Parts: sequence; C-alpha cells; structure tokens
Amino acid sequence: MRRVVITGLGPVTPIGVGAEAFHQAQLAGKSGVRRITRYDTEDYKLNVKIAGETDVEIYDYLDRKEARRLDRFVQLALIGAQLALADAGLEPGELNPETTGVLIGSGIGGIKTWEDQFKVYFQRGPHRLSPFFIPMVISNMASGHVAMKYGFQGPSSTVVTACATGTDSVGSAARMIQHGEAEVMLTGGTEAAVTPMAIGGFAVMRALSTRNDEPEKASRPFDKNRDGFILAEGAGLLVLEEYEHAKARGATIYAEIAGFGRSEDAHHITEPHPEGKGALLAMAAAMRDAGVSPEQIDYINAHGTSTPLNDRAETMAIKKLFGPHAYELAVSSTKSMTGHLLGAAGAVEAIATAQAIHHGIVPPTINYEEPDPGLDLDYVPNQPREARVDYALSNSFAFGGQNAVLLFKRV
Repeated sequence: MRRVVITGLGPVTPIGVGAEAFHQAQLAGKSGVRRITRYDTEDYKLNVKIAGETDVEIYDYLDRKEARRLDRFVQLALIGAQLALADAGLEPGELNPETTGVLIGSGIGGIKTWEDQFKVYFQRGPHRLSPFFIPMVISNMASGHVAMKYGFQGPSSTVVTACATGTDSVGSAARMIQHGEAEVMLTGGTEAAVTPMAIGGFAVMRALSTRNDEPEKASRPFDKNRDGFILAEGAGLLVLEEYEHAKARGATIYAEIAGFGRSEDAHHITEPHPEGKGALLAMAAAMRDAGVSPEQIDYINAHGTSTPLNDRAETMAIKKLFGPHAYELAVSSTKSMTGHLLGAAGAVEAIATAQAIHHGIVPPTINYEEPDPGLDLDYVPNQPREARVDYALSNSFAFGGQNAVLLFKRV
C-alpha cells in the first residue's frame, strides 16, 4: 500500500481564505459567525438570523463570464483548488494529467441556483429557465470544473454524504493514491448553503442556534449552554500526493494520511446514536487501518457541532473507545470558529488538523464557558495550545447516520 501525504492546503472559510490566514485566525480564536448579509432576514419569519459567511472576492480569482455560469459552491471550489495548488508549489503543467485526479464533494450542491430558478419557473414558465440550470446545480460539477480548468484526466468523482462529505472525499481520494489509481489528487469539499431555503429547512428542524444577539458566541461546542449549530459556507481543498512523488520534488509535507474509517449508525435520519456507537466504529476503523493503538492518538479534531445531542454522543464515543486515555487527549472543535460548513466541514477540519501537526499548535474550542456535566474531556478551551502531535483524528458525522474519520500522522 502506497503512502499518501498532504502537500497543499486551500481553505476558503468564514475566518480566513488561504492557509496562512486560516491558521492565524485559529490561533486568534476568531469567530466567523455574524448577522446574515446574503439576504434580508427580516423578510422571513425565522428565528435564525446568523450564519458563517465567507468574505472572498470571487472576481479576484475567476473570470466574470465564467463565474456567472457557476453556482457559488463551484466558485468556492475553484478558488480553493487554486489556493491549494499554489500552496503545494505546483503548476498544473508540471503534473502528468493522466495520473492527477479530482474528488470534491458537496452535501447540498447548487441550492442558490435551485432557489433562483424556482422563482423563474413559477413567475415566467419553464421555457425561461437558464440553459445552465442543471449544470449549475448538480454536485459533481465542482470536480468537473476543477478537472476541466487544469486538464486533470485521472480519476474524477464526487462524494455526497451530508456532513461527512469532506472527510469522506479526502479519505476516498487517499485510497485512490494508495491503490495506484493516481499519483496526485486534488480533493476536499465545498458548500454554499447560506440561503433562505437552507437556513429555513434547518431552522424548522430546530437544529440551528438562535443566539442572534451574540453571533460570535453562538457556536459553542461542548458548552452547557449550546443551543444548535451555525450554518456556514466555504470550501476546503487539499493536494494529496504519493509520498515518493512528493519527496522527489522536495515538497513541504504537512502530514500523512495514515488511516481512514467509515461506519453507519443505523439509528435515525438526523440524530446520532445516543451512545455514539457509529462514531466509535469509525474512529476504531481509522486506527485499525493505520495500525495505530488508541494510546498513540494525541489530538482529535471533533465533529463538535454545538448541538446538545451530537456533542454528548461524540464525547461518550471517545470515552468508551479510549478509556483512561480519553482524559489525556486534546479534543477541540474548530466549528466553534468557522460554524458548520456541511459538506465542506470535514475538508476544512482536515486542513486544521494537518496544520496542528505541522505547526505543533492545537486549535481551541472558543466560547467554552460553562462545563456540561458528563462532558468532561479536555476541549482545549478558548486558547490554542502548543503541543507535539504525532497522531490525530478528524471526525465527521452526518444525517443518515453516515460517519467518516481520518487519521493523520506526523512525517
């Protein structure tokens, strides 16, 4: 089995765009949550008026004509891809196109385009729909457009596993390299669902925080007073390379992807298993894949959504799997800063985990103010922490009970 390493990072997030900006924002404990500006929240009778919006000037990266024919989720993926390749020190022309692939997932796809074209259909009729309507909404177009832009002709695919999408994408891309399908993969997740229908759908499920008066404090994983997650947008793209390929060109290596595990709760369409059984199985599978024992894990980038049920179930899974070592682990949720990027979340958190290993600094869980009885692990409250991280997990759990976990190793 060939080794797979991370050599390029392209985060496009509510707290920073680009690897360095994203890293510095984590160290500062910056919150990317604010009042929604994408649409007028007063026009909707919803009690959710906050989200994690990503400030990026699309036309600084994309041609205006090209951008107008793309949904925002594809735009963000193209920007992340550009950033990741630049961070890896790679020019597309230097790569063998036949052994370079793309695997970018999205949990929802082009929902903004759906909403806009829905209005056109009912107000003006189906004959006035945009000819770009279908290509703009389907989830595989993030991978398709990135591959077309750079001429990458290796394996190209798309993962759609809700909130586990980003992690599932990175793990699946790593396996393509391990099994010899590609030498280099551009992979990750992208999401642009800060829209009235998406916010509305999650709001009526009572899944979102309603702490509208304190947006920066609304995402508070593991805190006793958490009241729901914050919907956010963005993308996380990574360059993965076969180890010898990266070594031969003298690439900077952030971390190695040493293990990947998946599981299914088989319990409920939206709620996690109350004892965290699926989460436990996925973490155990990732460690088994890497040949690593629980005692070797130094850090877990938790799914940590800031919902009452998830944070409790994830904590229970960690405690049951790791036993006494659970209390020696650093466990933090970067969603406390970024909000929840749905299909992009796992990829952005993979970037944060790779940076924790590379820089020797564990990101904090901000807004942790009051412990919740029974949630008694070391959640790295409010301040980053210098620590050597040799092995780390990054957890992602999704509606439908689908779970994915990556295991990272210092090289």
